[in-house]
Amino acid sequence: MTTLWIAVGVLGALLVAFCAGSFLLLAMGRVHLDLGWGRSLHELGPIAIDVAAPRELVFEVLSAPYVGRASGGAEVEVLARREGIAVAAHFTKVHFYTARTVEVVELDAPTRIGFRHLTGPVPHALELFELEEVDRHTRLRYGGEIGIDFFVLGRIAARYWVRPQWERTVRAHLADVKGRAEQRADRERTREFGGNA
Repeated sequence: MTTLWIAVGVLGALLVAFCAGSFLLLAMGRVHLDLGWGRSLHELGPIAIDVAAPRELVFEVLSAPYVGRASGGAEVEVLARREGIAVAAHFTKVHFYTARTVEVVELDAPTRIGFRHLTGPVPHALELFELEEVDRHTRLRYGGEIGIDFFVLGRIAARYWVRPQWERTVRAHLADVKGRAEQRADRERTREFGGNA
């Protein structure tokens, strides 16, 4: 009888390890699961920031990783590129692991950049960055949606884990873009002012 309980315990431990490993691989984007079972859609954003830089410059900073220019440390690998479109893998640090997503990136200079999810931790994601000129500044708006399967479990995961983490990452990225764009704009204004002196 003891041998039976040991076997049940070992099988239970293996099952738990398998489930935990599978979940981690899914969260990391190494396994893509798109079943469509009980999918729920969840809004991302809206998030808006004002950047003290011209719209063309903000677009250039935002699009740099996808058009072959230095990306300021962004973890992006461009897999394919044509004018106005790219397919890119994004590597995002999340707690103790790195999540990988692959997306189609549509570049419409200088007004918008759209992202359509191909593979990664969630089965569906659409994102849009829009740039609007406002009094010689740029208003940068972000919005989108994610879709997660598995009925109530997916809704809970989206509400309490995926969406908050996703939006934190976007806010950090936008703050980085704002900082880099404003620094470049300041340097250009200083150079222009110095040239006119």
